[in-house]
Amino acid sequence: MNTSVARDDARTRLLPTWLGRTVDVLTLVVLVALLAYGLWIAPPDEVQGDAQRIMYLHVPAAWAMYLAFGVTTIASVLWLVPRTRSIVWDRVAGSSAEIGVLFTGLTLVLGSLWGRPVWGVWWAWDARLVTTAVLFFLYLGLLALRAIPADPVVRARRSAITALIVFIDVPIVHFSVNWWRTLHQQATVFTPDLNPEIHGVMALTLWIGVLAFTLLFVALLDRRYRLAALEEGLEERTLDAAIAARAAGGAS
Repeated sequence: MNTSVARDDARTRLLPTWLGRTVDVLTLVVLVALLAYGLWIAPPDEVQGDAQRIMYLHVPAAWAMYLAFGVTTIASVLWLVPRTRSIVWDRVAGSSAEIGVLFTGLTLVLGSLWGRPVWGVWWAWDARLVTTAVLFFLYLGLLALRAIPADPVVRARRSAITALIVFIDVPIVHFSVNWWRTLHQQATVFTPDLNPEIHGVMALTLWIGVLAFTLLFVALLDRRYRLAALEEGLEERTLDAAIAARAAGGAS
């Protein structure tokens, strides 16, 4: 590997062990609170009834999707800048992209489950839905690119550049409901005039959901980062063993 890339092979966890465990516990507690508020404490919507309760999962999942792809982009920039270049940032970028794809798929599925009773269809060729589906496949392409065997530095560089390009679709997804006429409702909290359309217990439940999915993202990122570090270590040991075996065979 290029010596200009700072290596930290001893660091196989993104978070210290005590902090990772704390995040795990908090994630479980907040998810239980979300379950209680989302199913029982929060009242049903006046128009959509109980179908609206899917919002407490759908919106936080979309937020976690934005968060994951934002972290991928920031980590990619930090890798491309020579002063901050480190294998850590490449691992973070790849791990966060995988989690972002997971949350994107969850967002699409939950949106479909919500759309069926409200719109009467599982899928509509709506600007928000289509751009989100495109985002899903763009990041699947990024993960496929990362999986192509190559020198670690070459792979990290091309993955970082690609991550910056595909992120362009993220603001398109977010602002699609404002730029085009769509079936999808406009922003509920971060409205253009910063006047939330949701209040009281329903707003509290939504914020609990956002916190729960944020903690869930951090917990998953810590685990996927650790797995990536272990995978890299295994690949290096396998390569070293193969080189040693070939050298021994040549000597004999």
